[in-house]
Amino acid sequence: MAPRSSECTVRVMPDIASEAKPVVAGALSWVGMGEIETPVSVASSDGRMLSSGAKVNAFVNLKRSDVRGIHMSRLYLHVDRALSSEPITPASLRRLLKDFLDSHADLSDQAMVRIEFDHMVRRQALRSDNSGWKNYPTVITALMQQSQFSIELGLRIAYSSTCPCSAALARQLIQEQFQRDFPSGTSLTHTEVLAWLGSEQGIVATPHSQRSHADIRVRLQPSFQNFPMVDLIDRIESALQTPVQTAVKREDEQAFALLNGQNLMFCEDAARRMQSALNDDERVSDFWVRASHFESLHPHNAVAVAVKGVVGGFAAEHDA
Repeated sequence: MAPRSSECTVRVMPDIASEAKPVVAGALSWVGMGEIETPVSVASSDGRMLSSGAKVNAFVNLKRSDVRGIHMSRLYLHVDRALSSEPITPASLRRLLKDFLDSHADLSDQAMVRIEFDHMVRRQALRSDNSGWKNYPTVITALMQQSQFSIELGLRIAYSSTCPCSAALARQLIQEQFQRDFPSGTSLTHTEVLAWLGSEQGIVATPHSQRSHADIRVRLQPSFQNFPMVDLIDRIESALQTPVQTAVKREDEQAFALLNGQNLMFCEDAARRMQSALNDDERVSDFWVRASHFESLHPHNAVAVAVKGVVGGFAAEHDA
């Protein structure tokens, strides 16, 4: 076999990002890599670890206007090592951002990571003994600026909304149908009225309802050690009362119909319910909520946004 000495010779490869000067100088707010594909692990409410595929955005600023670029491969390797070796926690993300900055000490003083994944939760049916998995799209954003660390958690929660106006109009039509079927002075027995109420002719109109989305973004107090995804989901679903279901038998569907009838709401009502629920949560320093009702009546949506109202925090007028 021929000697391998020549094959082992280390070649010096060009490093344009470090050697070349920018054609147009200027500092940059964020530079990095978007949608890095990686698995992540998070703790479930019962302590088990749940794994999910994620897309990660990793960024640092470029404060030096005379440098052409950052070391993007370093960001990727830090993300790969950190998210593969331990579950996502506020502490682990703080360490990851410190690694970003340590590896760009001469270039950057701000770092950010955003992790998007589907958080799956097992949900019990309303009445039957069945259960099923429900998906909650999740976004975790960690930021290090001027040595200050902050965490933001975003969740999307699907629920059902029945229009109060439509319900009132439907009740009016039912009353009018009753008047036509049983003019004033008609003698009716309890059995006849009960049978009429159970007929398609009797319930001549129904209110429109639609699948809806609650989008929430919360800034967490830095003292908490884990991400309270399930706790926040439960809080929002308890406020709205009509979360969409997984496994559904007839008894579950009937129970769901009852919940919708008892919780008629405009998008404004939904936003205020969520606002009230999060105002009392000590883990949350600031929040932004958006109720989107995907109307069955027309092709455009009904939307309402609410914020906590913290000075310098989320602004409803800028994030609708």
